Amino acid sequence: MNIAPRDPDDRDPSPDDDVSAHRHGSFFGRRKGHKLRSHQADLIAQLLPRLALDITAPSPDGLARLFGPDVDHVRLEIGFGGGEHLVAEALAFPTTGFIGCEPYVNGMAKILTQIEAHGIGNIRLFAGDAADLVAWAPALSLARIDLIHPDPWPKRRHWKRRFVQDLTVAAMARVLEPDGEFRFVCDIDGYVAWTLAHLLRSPDFAWLAERADDWRQPWPGYTMTRYGRKAEREGRRAAYLRFRKVA
Repeated sequence: MNIAPRDPDDRDPSPDDDVSAHRHGSFFGRRKGHKLRSHQADLIAQLLPRLALDITAPSPDGLARLFGPDVDHVRLEIGFGGGEHLVAEALAFPTTGFIGCEPYVNGMAKILTQIEAHGIGNIRLFAGDAADLVAWAPALSLARIDLIHPDPWPKRRHWKRRFVQDLTVAAMARVLEPDGEFRFVCDIDGYVAWTLAHLLRSPDFAWLAERADDWRQPWPGYTMTRYGRKAEREGRRAAYLRFRKVA
């Protein structure tokens, strides 16, 4: 299998890396990666604390409370990389709240730049482990969860690091609304098969594909990420999987 590593700016960090986290108003970025520009560093110091979730506090009655009164649904994107998809979705759906989870400091700096440039008010950020965030979130509080081009962790001994596991599938089912969706995009066949196996054996999810194009083609309105374009240039075709939570 042809497995290309993700670019450093897109890569989900290993548990062995110096992973970024937001604790008590401070941002601890992974030391590896490109040096931040001065303005990016200012955004990390000044804008991020206003948008960052503190999961050491009790979770609210509903995640919509984290946003303004116009927000009626909340979605989560796990590992947003450069933020292309998340920003496009937030601009397209102003009455939906978006939570972006990304432990990599350069990715966080990039999305903060876009949030500032576009004046986006319906994004909140979490710079830590998505599993911890999902565990903190109230039940039935998310309309959708997106996992787009995650690190495939191709070596067998690293498979336990993949986000999709039986326990996380059950955790997603807890926080998704009835008929909520989990959407997964990946250009690595092994991880696609892994995800299908885990979701199909879950009693909480139904795969929405009825024909081949339902997983071979992006869903309407999908914003291609930088990594997705790179995969296409290198001849790797992504699968676009949608799973509905069974009410």
